[in-house]
Amino acid sequence: MYKLCSIQCVAPFTFSLRCFSFTPSSLRFSVRATSCRAMASHIVGYPRMGPKRELKFALECFWDGKSSAEELQKVAAELRSAIWKQMAEAGIKYIPSNTFSYYDQVLDTTAMLGAVPARYSWNGGEIGFDVYFSMARGNASVPAMEMTKWFDTNYHYIVPELGPDVKFSYASHKAVEEYKEAKVLGINTVPVLVGPVSYLLLSKPAKGVEKSFSLLSLIDKILPVYREVVAELKAAGATWIQFDEPSLVKDLDAHQLQAFTHAYEELESSLSGLNVLIETYFADVAAEAYKTVTSLKAVSGYGFDIVRGTKTLDLIKQGFPSGKFLFAGVVDGRNIWANNLASSLNTLQELGDIVGSDKVVVSTSCSLLHTAVDLVNETKLDQEIKSWLAFAAQKVVEVNALAKALSGQKDEVFFSANAAALASRKSSPRVTNEAVQKAAAALKGSDHRRATNVSARLYAQQKKLNLPVLPTTTIGSFPQTADLRRVRREFKANKIAEEDYIRFIKEEINNVVKLQEELDIDVLVHGEPERNDMVEYFGEQLSGFAFTANGWVQSYGSRCVKPPIIYGDVSRPKPMTVFWSSTAQSMTKRPMKGMLTGPVTILNWSFVRDDQPRFETCYQIALAIKDEVEDLEKAGVTVIQIDEAALREGLPLRKSEEAFYLNWAVHSFRITNCGVKDTTQIHTHMCYSNFNEIIHSIIDMDADVITIENSRSDEKLLSVFHEGVKYGAGIGPGVYDIHSPRIPPTGEIAARINKMLAVLESNVLWVNPDCGLKTRKYTEVKPALTNMVAAAKLIRNQLS
Repeated sequence: MYKLCSIQCVAPFTFSLRCFSFTPSSLRFSVRATSCRAMASHIVGYPRMGPKRELKFALECFWDGKSSAEELQKVAAELRSAIWKQMAEAGIKYIPSNTFSYYDQVLDTTAMLGAVPARYSWNGGEIGFDVYFSMARGNASVPAMEMTKWFDTNYHYIVPELGPDVKFSYASHKAVEEYKEAKVLGINTVPVLVGPVSYLLLSKPAKGVEKSFSLLSLIDKILPVYREVVAELKAAGATWIQFDEPSLVKDLDAHQLQAFTHAYEELESSLSGLNVLIETYFADVAAEAYKTVTSLKAVSGYGFDIVRGTKTLDLIKQGFPSGKFLFAGVVDGRNIWANNLASSLNTLQELGDIVGSDKVVVSTSCSLLHTAVDLVNETKLDQEIKSWLAFAAQKVVEVNALAKALSGQKDEVFFSANAAALASRKSSPRVTNEAVQKAAAALKGSDHRRATNVSARLYAQQKKLNLPVLPTTTIGSFPQTADLRRVRREFKANKIAEEDYIRFIKEEINNVVKLQEELDIDVLVHGEPERNDMVEYFGEQLSGFAFTANGWVQSYGSRCVKPPIIYGDVSRPKPMTVFWSSTAQSMTKRPMKGMLTGPVTILNWSFVRDDQPRFETCYQIALAIKDEVEDLEKAGVTVIQIDEAALREGLPLRKSEEAFYLNWAVHSFRITNCGVKDTTQIHTHMCYSNFNEIIHSIIDMDADVITIENSRSDEKLLSVFHEGVKYGAGIGPGVYDIHSPRIPPTGEIAARINKMLAVLESNVLWVNPDCGLKTRKYTEVKPALTNMVAAAKLIRNQLS
């Protein structure tokens, strides 16, 4: 186990807001004491929420009108200060600033550029919280901007809406303000900006703009704002600037690559006198992209992901620009396993031989935003498993330990402890279950499909379920009230008896069932009151999983998830949902969906073991879910939803790798339900990703009904059906956005349904929200669902 000591940030503070409070003890970071000499070490970015989600609570308090903007800003400033001081104390040389965000770094860039859609009625000047949060969350009168996945992560960003008429202007000075803020603390940071080319490639044409509009044609319109930002940073004393250009890891054509050359040539004079870092992450950089980026004259250093981009090493060996810095991302920013320090040091030394040891900077593979914050807060985690882990705070220590070792100051005690932890993990008997491995291995040569086609199944299911045209349903969860969370928390802490807990949950389910019957929803859900999270809940009941108390990771805005840790072979010791689903079905004569999370989503939303291929772990999970599906069917649950919200998220960033992933991911889903009767209706759900490019794989999943996010992306999904894709199964493109507090009127929902009917047959179309209702309030859910059902009935009457 690592020897870690704890330090608290200087100048202890206590935040007090009317709806929550926390003290300095909740902002402790574990670092290892080091000499004050700065080594060649760098962190791409750091988690924003705080070790115990302090920013989350401050944001939600502000949104609820229970605290002021000044109070929110104070919490944010204290968090930033603590993070910068942590890195400085740990010995990090290149400390990032402007990686903090109140919602999302791409939205921050939209604000910086003044690219505010007209519907938010912005009249110029510095963009404040009202406009900023309206773009992210919508408001009473207008919807939010689209939200989608950040590359292949579970983080979401707000998609810029651009067109030829957008007037760009320098409208948010956040990057400069945060640089100055750190400088007051005596810390000279590296300001981080989303690079201009990636920003445009991550955008979409605004509503009313031709879909063929070239977003890159705007490059010369946004560069003047970048020049202003750079000029202010230089004037403030910045010596390095980091441009994040993650789009460089994707398949880019010659025109897109030329945009990088053009952009940085245009910025060259503005960047004179500064050191410039171009940072890439999440995958290999293709040969042409590598050639393009390493030819940029204005750039001083290049950051590459050496964890997921192992082929990039070959490109570096073939040639690296003389005199430039290589920021080598050898510490994994996407997972929580302790680094193999000996192996990483070998890689760094090999790179040093190629580019010069004085030009190698030890870095994380990407921002640590995607990992948990600090192991020091995990006081109840199994000690053996804990010794195998490194969260963000520990990764900062690993980066600096490697930098010291590379410069000839290797900490032998630290390296020995690391080697012992790795050996412990490799030899631990709790990791391997031979029976599970054999069962999963046997799946590889089979196809696993249901015996009849979807048309025959839907006919048999309709005879049994007798649903109306345009059946209504919800995605699964209902609001998780403060009382509900309190009771779950008290039960987990053994403060209330099991029978009292069961009685409370049954009452909550009964209330949700009655509400849905009053609303006249056709296929019901039990609301999932017994569940903390759609992945964690299942992981807690499967073998091979471990759990944290504070291992939170930001998903979007204030929304955080706590990914389980898959450390060993996975199996299902006993039924997980049968009791609650059959109990809920007994409360109504309407169909009640059994709710499960699919194997690909459990995999992609967990911290996954890295000692075997991901597909092998996925097959193990699929077999466990298969057992659950068959037990639900035996218990009389005839509609079963197996959510695969994260299937698209796991799609590799390079086209050449997509087919292999989609093959095993879709196969894993089919494994879960291949043995059920024709009359058992299998649903699945997906959200917040671009599904059009994988629609044929979605069809190949062979689900009876699929519900997909649709409303926030301007019905983008429907375009594939306009283009002639035939989909014979049931489908429910979401009719309203649940990630916004806005309540859509009946007419707006009816108009969405009519758009769907223009490309889909009425006998396959379902009416449902975009996603689960867990994060909303009942004061929002009841009127929204009332309007949704009214819209469905209105269109039914028109059809009849």
